Amino acid sequence: MVRSLLLLLLGIIACSTAAVMIKASTTHPAVLAAVRLILAAGLLTPLLLRELRIHSDRLPAAWLRRTTLPSLALAAHFITWAYGARMTLTAQASLIVNLAPIAIPFFLHWLMRERITTREVVGTLLALAGVFVLSARDALAGGGDWAGNAMCFGSMLLFAWYLALGRKNRDVPSLWIYVVPIYWQSAVFCGVAALALDADFVVTSPREWGLLIGLAFVPTIIGHSLLNRSMRALRGQLVSVANLGQFIFAGLMAWMLFGEFPSPVFYAAASLVIAGVALVVLAPRPKGNATAP
Repeated sequence: MVRSLLLLLLGIIACSTAAVMIKASTTHPAVLAAVRLILAAGLLTPLLLRELRIHSDRLPAAWLRRTTLPSLALAAHFITWAYGARMTLTAQASLIVNLAPIAIPFFLHWLMRERITTREVVGTLLALAGVFVLSARDALAGGGDWAGNAMCFGSMLLFAWYLALGRKNRDVPSLWIYVVPIYWQSAVFCGVAALALDADFVVTSPREWGLLIGLAFVPTIIGHSLLNRSMRALRGQLVSVANLGQFIFAGLMAWMLFGEFPSPVFYAAASLVIAGVALVVLAPRPKGNATAP
């Protein structure tokens, strides 16, 4: 149990570095997302090939085609997240983008007809109140952070959709058989978006390559893998609530590296958000949750 908790903590810290590295990078968001995904997918492809050999007789029908929609959602999430993380305070961006637990029940209801409880609705409204407080403060202050908040919120919805699609496709027998094709396809989608946005694909600075490799290895491979491992070893509610701690570690790193100091209003809003997410993830699941045929 202690080992699992320590690995969860390491996963949360690893994921929290994403916002800091994105903000430190000057690479176009779509190119950054594409390179991050290509590097991660390339490093994980040997695991995919091994799992395909093991589970070749257990693959569900059209499994590869079923990864296309999650790939599109993940690509859009990574691009909007890169934009949003650069537009607002690091701790603020990390807090908002990790609100996915409040949105997932609604996506599951839409995709799989899973019932939503009253506590989930109340918790969602409470967390949204915290985001509204943050954005209202930023708008009234005359800054641009409210737009960054909105971008991070949209990115969070895309990530929640991606996770809900993962639950819908949970019959795929291996995590790597599911996520590695998603990473490769998402990289293609990000590349197409970069072309459409007339982005510069040339990355020559060793510093930029260090940040891109760091993004692929630390938050994507180490962080996401440890969180997935924690979801198997610990209660999902514990992992979901603990994962909100990302904004604390991201805020500390941003303070040390960029001199960012969140205002007192941020802490009040963060308390509302944490309370709302805790209410959602700790709500008892209704009996007889049905999955749509």
